Amino acid sequence: MRTELVSEPGLADHPNEDFASVALPASGQGGSLVVLDGVTPPRGSTGCLHSVPWFTARLGGALTELTVSLADVPLSDVLSRAIARTSAAHAATCDLSHPRTPQATVVLARWSPDLVEYLVLSDSALLVEAPAGTVTAVLDDRLARLPRSALATDAIVDAGFRNKEGGFFTAAADPAVAARAVTGALPRAEVRTLAALTDGAARWVEKFREGDWADCLALVRKQGAQALVDRVRELEHGDAAGAREFLGRSKTHDDATVVYAEL
Repeated sequence: MRTELVSEPGLADHPNEDFASVALPASGQGGSLVVLDGVTPPRGSTGCLHSVPWFTARLGGALTELTVSLADVPLSDVLSRAIARTSAAHAATCDLSHPRTPQATVVLARWSPDLVEYLVLSDSALLVEAPAGTVTAVLDDRLARLPRSALATDAIVDAGFRNKEGGFFTAAADPAVAARAVTGALPRAEVRTLAALTDGAARWVEKFREGDWADCLALVRKQGAQALVDRVRELEHGDAAGAREFLGRSKTHDDATVVYAEL
């Protein structure tokens, strides 16, 4: 089995708000991956004493443990329990009902000798490669379906699109949001490779149109996850003046995370 993990902040002088892990139990009978993309809040109060990296570390740590220790529990229930645990860690000091409370996108995958399970919440991506080489992108596209005028961070929050019907959902303080995730399962024999990407890394496909998802997975396999992140940075620097107005990006540089697992 080959696994690879790269996570890089968008700016060297800013903390990385992403979280990534791969868990391989000592039994050798399976494993899991976790990728979170912390949501950078707009300026102003969040109702919370804690930073986004604090939140993603807490939630990511809980997910890493629970995906392995609760192997028979569906991933949506695992996410629900992890959110509840994280919320309990700061409910006494913070206003968790605040719309800008720390939150994150989520990708989970867990494999056993017989099954590969997955969960995607918000705009990170999970690529699933079949033995024949076909690549399927598992996406939660609700954010992409919002009108372009709503995509500024302040507008998303203030207009009530986040964690609302008709909008999109992220992991914040309410465990019930786990039921909104895109979930599924495949026979283990139908999956050769998994790759999870935060949207900062997925820009290679979604924003810069350097290739499709199959091309993206092939690049990571052949050149490594760092090569994908490096190429995204090159493209971002080349586009710093905003020449590609169709991209509609809120940040010139974003945290970028890739987890690759050949099963």
